[in-house]
Amino acid sequence: MAKKISGAKTSVAGRAVSPLTAASQTYDGAHGVTRPTTTKPAKPSALLDTRVIYCGDNLDQLKKLPDACVDLIYIDPPFNSNRNYEVFWGETKEKRAFEDRHENTKAYIDYMRPRCVQLARVLKKTGSFYYHCDWHASHYVKVMLDQILGENNFQSEIIWHRTLAKGLSFNGYPNNHDTIFLYGGGEKTTFNRPYNPYDQDNLDEKTAGKYSHRDPDGRLYQLDNLLNPNPNRPNLTYEFLGHTKVWRWTKERMQEAYDNGIVVQPSPGSVPRMKRYLDEQEGRPIDTVWTDIPPINSQAKERLGYPTQKPLALLDRIVRASSNENDIVLDAFCGCGTALVAAQKLKRQWIGIDISPTACRVMAKRLRDVCGLPESEPLWRAGRGFVVRDLPWTVEKLRILPPFEFENWAVIALGGIPNKVQVGDMGIDGRIFPVSSSAAPRRQQEGELGLKERWYPIQVKQKDKAGRPDIDAFEAVMMREDCEKGFFISFDFSSDALTEIDAFFKRSHKVIVALTVQEILDEQIAKKLV
Repeated sequence: MAKKISGAKTSVAGRAVSPLTAASQTYDGAHGVTRPTTTKPAKPSALLDTRVIYCGDNLDQLKKLPDACVDLIYIDPPFNSNRNYEVFWGETKEKRAFEDRHENTKAYIDYMRPRCVQLARVLKKTGSFYYHCDWHASHYVKVMLDQILGENNFQSEIIWHRTLAKGLSFNGYPNNHDTIFLYGGGEKTTFNRPYNPYDQDNLDEKTAGKYSHRDPDGRLYQLDNLLNPNPNRPNLTYEFLGHTKVWRWTKERMQEAYDNGIVVQPSPGSVPRMKRYLDEQEGRPIDTVWTDIPPINSQAKERLGYPTQKPLALLDRIVRASSNENDIVLDAFCGCGTALVAAQKLKRQWIGIDISPTACRVMAKRLRDVCGLPESEPLWRAGRGFVVRDLPWTVEKLRILPPFEFENWAVIALGGIPNKVQVGDMGIDGRIFPVSSSAAPRRQQEGELGLKERWYPIQVKQKDKAGRPDIDAFEAVMMREDCEKGFFISFDFSSDALTEIDAFFKRSHKVIVALTVQEILDEQIAKKLV
């Protein structure tokens, strides 16, 4: 009789079955085979949803998760906890006086402690917890994590060399690294050791000394021992090339390796040895000082403009090392979503949480564009998409957003690009680039005429009614930039404002599209975007 296989961790006849495919297989005990069924793939966990971005305070969301449900946690919380973690795109780094720093650190630890308690609760006993921080509070964070997760569960302090030394005009060493604390959940954790490949043209002295032999084709190798460490192996004791020893391999395998040139006698009559080639080795094990991953710079293709964006290579290493396919990865301060992108690319399940609506929309766009993952409730339910939960899609919630957050929400909801300059923006909160244009126009070639790039300005006012003076100011922007169309967003518009928009079109033949927040929420904007 065939029996149905279900559950997140299943084995069939002693063989492991992937949680993604376990529910789509049936084990036929009479014939000793596993047959596919027509049921849809099982969720990686029966206790929680994955491929979900939650918008809101992570403390509230974490309390809803069951105990011991996550395999890997990575967090990179902003240091200054009293800013509500708003996303101020392109913001310059805040300067702090020494007198203020201790109070800020105390507030930060007070903010983080209950969240780390919840994170420790949802971490599996076999799970790993990475906490990314910098010099501002790393020592205080270590003490806090020892208290919550247990100092015996501390595994590593990783140093990421994130930038070259700069700003040398002051007395002291520049702070050019971040610290990443790694803790385990209490039992043996997943660890897939990462390696850096050997560079045969630039070997260090130790490696060059070991791999000192070279084949005619240029391959480097060292000669390794073929003797068995266990002297009591009669089945492996035989004579080979004039030497009777207890060998590592059977005689048949030894002869085959000799015929293929892998086993050699370094000199006539010497004990045979094995060639171990450098290019067949995994590489140099990566230690706790990471100097091979550069930070996001102004020229990086993955750069989004998010103030604390981390390189994808950094999260790729962490996710590869401390999780396996289909494991659940949680980032409770996911910002622009680098950890989620790494998890998705590596076929892990994931959960993201961030308090910023702007960040949630940006990471959703990134998952769509970079990973090709559709944002769709029906496809998510079918296991082929993702969803964003708890965005402030009501007028009441949008009214109380911080001004810059509201501006970013409105611009992104319209399909535009927020202005990275929040002060002195010359009356432009964002830009929309038509399909025929480009947000990153190509460089003008020699001999070409300079052509004006088409774009439309966006102005956002978080007020009950935008009035005539607001429209007058935006008209000046459109005339200055010579834009044929512009978009103005507010909760409502006065009759004088609407009258002036019509009059401006008659005078200049330039169009101002007035959009209310409710129209955006109701998705009634397509007809106005043409």
